[in-house]
Amino acid sequence: MTETNATRSSDTPVFPEGRYGHRRTSGRRRPWLSALLAVALLAVLGLAAARLYRQYGDPTYDAQVITYTDITDSQMRLVFRVTVPAGSSAICAVRARSRDGAEVAREEVRVDAPPGERQPVVEHLLRTSGPAMIGEVLRCRAAH
Repeated sequence: MTETNATRSSDTPVFPEGRYGHRRTSGRRRPWLSALLAVALLAVLGLAAARLYRQYGDPTYDAQVITYTDITDSQMRLVFRVTVPAGSSAICAVRARSRDGAEVAREEVRVDAPPGERQPVVEHLLRTSGPAMIGEVLRCRAAH
């Protein structure tokens, strides 16, 4: 063993000088930068979640299609149930689509729940621009 190898510790790798760039020293780490990036990412994700919830989600207003009948080339009768807070009103966006998925009707329907009732059933006649295949309730929100 030469004198140079005897003075080096056994767990430190040996690299040719200048070949792999500069080694980082333990004092140059920036833990605050990682923490700052994590906080910024959480803030952006929180804002996105809040925006999407305002746009699409209100669990107190939920709708379920019961049936769609009387389908012709120019209309469809859509029957659906809406869950609302007792005695309140909702605005529901409904639509009809053709066999190829194209939208042939879209309307907003006001639903007024009678006092004490939380799940009124609504029957609505949609006027379509072509033959419809399916009727849907896209979303419901509080009526103001």
